[in-house]
Amino acid sequence: MKNQFIKTTSLIVLFFTVFISCTSDSESDLSTDTDVDDVVITELHAAYAEFNTDATDIYLSNGGTTVTIETTGLPNHESVYWGEDSDLYLEESEVATTPSIMSSNNNAVTITVDATPNLTGSTVSTQLNTIGVAVSGASIFNDQEGNGALDEAAASLDWTGAHIGPGVYHYHLEPKAFTNDDKNLVGILLDGVFLYGRKCNSTDTYPTDLDTSGGHTSVTQHSDGIEEYHYHIINELYSTTGSYIAFTGPYQGY
Repeated sequence: MKNQFIKTTSLIVLFFTVFISCTSDSESDLSTDTDVDDVVITELHAAYAEFNTDATDIYLSNGGTTVTIETTGLPNHESVYWGEDSDLYLEESEVATTPSIMSSNNNAVTITVDATPNLTGSTVSTQLNTIGVAVSGASIFNDQEGNGALDEAAASLDWTGAHIGPGVYHYHLEPKAFTNDDKNLVGILLDGVFLYGRKCNSTDTYPTDLDTSGGHTSVTQHSDGIEEYHYHIINELYSTTGSYIAFTGPYQGY
């Protein structure tokens, strides 16, 4: 009887030992699985070196899985929206300016994007307000103004396709201050995908294989010979503006 009790007790202990071990292993695997889509990087993409350091602070966040861009929103180029007291003020008599000027308006924005864009997910439509940050440090907006088409506010856009109204100074059109019918970097969008000018670095001409978002995969001047997905300003004139929408969407990197 005593031997039977010892055998039974031993079996119970063994059962619980195995059960606890399996439970522990399962929980460990589950934790690993939840992080499987997070790609950790240890240094910023080379394209971030193009950004205006006087306006932006760019750093890795969330353990290297995301990039945070803090910006004053104040660009390093001339505009009528600086106001007459600024050294960067540019007289633009043909612009129907909005009431605000940059020197008295809070233009600061902070965005956090995936360090490695998720290009296997669903597309997402752009919304009003900031959809990205340009290399100048100012915000990028889509092709809408308020709840209407951009046409209604086109007269208020300065020489580089931007204005204030309402909120921060932002670009709607090709920002000619730093990209004008070329392959220059424009900025980073909220899905973590870089936006370039109308021409492609790999062909030195207008790309012909763009998707509906203006994106394709090829080598850029910042990708160290490796093909990567990126957007271009689409080479199609917008309405009567004589210029090109910076980015309409949808995002492909969510």
